[in-house]
Amino acid sequence: MLRVMARLNLTLDDDTWERLGRHADRTGQQRASAARLLLREALARRESLERRKQMARDYAEGRPDAVALLRDLEGAQIDVLEDE
Repeated sequence: MLRVMARLNLTLDDDTWERLGRHADRTGQQRASAARLLLREALARRESLERRKQMARDYAEGRPDAVALLRDLEGAQIDVLEDE
């Protein structure tokens, strides 16, 4: 069975293109391979964040002190995502 991978045509600004190139050079990868790995890692991180948020929401439904927990969990995670 022949498996054809999906393609993505992505336009990057100059800074992102250069940063991706430097990252690819450091890791010994082609730009496309480095971009694919970075996308996988970012998606896994986002999925993990969503799971943690859901756990926090579930926790909040049963605990009066959950507001502080939610603030701690979401604040740190959102700061990281904004830096990307």
